Amino acid sequence: QAAVTSNEIPIPSALSLYFHIPFCNSLCFFCACNKVVTRRTAVADEYMDHLYQEIQLQGALYDGDREVVQLHLGGGTPTFLTMSQIKRLLQKVDQHFLRSTNPNREFSIEIDPRTVIPESLESLKQLGFNRISLGVQDFDSNVQQAIHRIQPPEATLELLQHAKDIGFESINIDLIYGLPHQTFETFNRTLDLLMTTPPDRLSVFNYAHLPRRFPPQRRIHEKDLPSSEEKLNILETCIHWLTTAGYSYIGMDHFARPEDPLAQAQLNGTLGRNFQGYSTHTGCDQVGLGISSISQIGACYSQNVKELSPYYAATNHGRLSVYRGFQLSPDDEIRRQVIEQLMCFGRVNLNSALASTQNSPETYFAYELQVLEEMIDDGLLSIDDSNTIEVSPSGRFLIRNICRVFDVYAAPGSESRYSR
Repeated sequence: QAAVTSNEIPIPSALSLYFHIPFCNSLCFFCACNKVVTRRTAVADEYMDHLYQEIQLQGALYDGDREVVQLHLGGGTPTFLTMSQIKRLLQKVDQHFLRSTNPNREFSIEIDPRTVIPESLESLKQLGFNRISLGVQDFDSNVQQAIHRIQPPEATLELLQHAKDIGFESINIDLIYGLPHQTFETFNRTLDLLMTTPPDRLSVFNYAHLPRRFPPQRRIHEKDLPSSEEKLNILETCIHWLTTAGYSYIGMDHFARPEDPLAQAQLNGTLGRNFQGYSTHTGCDQVGLGISSISQIGACYSQNVKELSPYYAATNHGRLSVYRGFQLSPDDEIRRQVIEQLMCFGRVNLNSALASTQNSPETYFAYELQVLEEMIDDGLLSIDDSNTIEVSPSGRFLIRNICRVFDVYAAPGSESRYSR
């Protein structure tokens, strides 16, 4: 119903497609993604056949003239697939959706450098991908052994340089801090190596050790993890290192070169954020395909089943594999806008957020403003007479805690839990 409604808007939103490819050749102990670990590449054939069926089912829901301006293959390990499988996937997309040819389109794929060779990058470029994200995590050999991800720096850097040479428009590198045996000295060495071939973007994620929730993490020994103080030292050093090297701090663990579209979008006020992260294409309706993928159509969210068997059963019966959904209330939409503005720009005008209502910030957000007083006292943000919240430089590193104040679904009292 949400898809039908989205077609009836006078100028329907463009589309963003996300494909979840769950397969991995080996298990990384830190990983919390929904994945299927196997070395049998043929196992992907059955999955892809059902994914093609879902493409047909989803494509039928949207008007044929709605352009796909954003397309992303995530995982798992998308490069677990052969180039023939990736090519056929895109052919199926073209049969049921309208892929944009605009130079500003963003067609990206996550790459495990251990699974591709330079020639693979050339094939991906020819298929229409213009952005890639390389998983690195850490170059230190002790860290790699502890997380079961052996990845020689030389091969990764060679791949990174080749991607730049053949003209990929934006190259991202994923790093993780808080892994076993990490120190700020070892992490600095990883940054030093990366800067011999500097990427356009970096995502520097915090490792969350939750072994009860994610069983693979039980193979990581807690005694080997850096202390909270060391993690903070790593993060502070990383931020200083990257900003000194000329990167713009976008927020929420993300950095970009000033000329990168992500940094430009933040400067000109068009940056957005969704469940995939920061985006230069705001306002798209997002269609998730594959197990566990999430769709956002207007104010409606839905998620596919997380296991292969029910996913196959649904597509075999000609229906989508959605197992849960949520329709935002008007209050949810207001709060989503406030949170997105804070995450993207570090500021929000509460009067503007409430412009469609008859409410004042003092009454509508009375509780939230009271909670924020403590953060004002701690120098994390300020609120002026026009009801504009401005996050301070130190507050940007705690933006999740600030945003949580406006999240009515967060655990009670969680908004006050942050380290000073």
